[in-house]
Amino acid sequence: MRLDKFTQKAQEAVLEAQNLAQGYNHPAIEPEHLLSALVAQEGGVVPSLLKRIGTDTSMLQNSLQQALGRMPRATGSSVQVGIGRNLNAVVEEAQSIADNMKDDYVSTEHLLMAMAQPKAGSVRDLLARHGIDYNSIMQALAAVRGSQRVTSQNPEAQYEALVKYGRDLTQEARKGKLDPVIGRDEEIRRVIQILSRRTKNNPVLIGDPGVGKTAIAEGLAQRIVRGDVPLGLKEKRLVALDLGALVAGAKYRGEFEERLKAVLKEIQEAEGAIILFIDEMHTLVGAGAAEGSMDASNMLKPLLARGELHAIGAT
Repeated sequence: MRLDKFTQKAQEAVLEAQNLAQGYNHPAIEPEHLLSALVAQEGGVVPSLLKRIGTDTSMLQNSLQQALGRMPRATGSSVQVGIGRNLNAVVEEAQSIADNMKDDYVSTEHLLMAMAQPKAGSVRDLLARHGIDYNSIMQALAAVRGSQRVTSQNPEAQYEALVKYGRDLTQEARKGKLDPVIGRDEEIRRVIQILSRRTKNNPVLIGDPGVGKTAIAEGLAQRIVRGDVPLGLKEKRLVALDLGALVAGAKYRGEFEERLKAVLKEIQEAEGAIILFIDEMHTLVGAGAAEGSMDASNMLKPLLARGELHAIGAT
């Protein structure tokens, strides 16, 4: 098993599966150990896929614990945990799936798809009992991953980027989570007027801290939900960019740029259906910039110039 061809999350899952096998005194790591590690993994793709499929993960984990409890145990101090025959088959199948999908690394979703194949053994039947098969995984993956390929060892940072690094104001308005905006009708109307232009259609809200710039964006989101906007703005999504989340934890060179590029790619693929709200937009200058790399403002500039990004700024 070549772990250097695995993504970071896939490597972590294999190591966690090994710890699980040792904890149960099992002589070999089986697909059930790996599946249990994948289901419980924080920040991995598998929990997102299972959520989209509609799987009850707690029931799935209970079934896995029962299956692990029935496996033969080894006793003695010199027992070495090996790789089970079925797990070897799963890893080979996952590598084949990754190659077919033109991915550079074996990721956690490839491992899950491999477990839904006949070669995986009993774990395939366990997945089927919970309504998980190869086709349902593929459909969920198309929604989570889109057309992106696995080209780095940390592809999860690029999946569902707007969900991770943004706040959907229209969705919050739909759920009644936003407070009503009073006395800002004139400003909201002016923002709507600018957004409705063909060119130069990116308004900037300028004012001292606390005067209610963000409230104007929230008021616009509420109007979009009510349908109280021109035809060109109906059914649009207003998403507030969380610059803090974008920068947080970006330790390695290029990691911030990857995240921002993933956000911008999702917005481009939405083909004008998303309006980006950038609060404290002056912080974009220099954000995430390391020596010799671009900052956030320089990455946004070409998209704004070409009209591919529809944005509202506040500063």
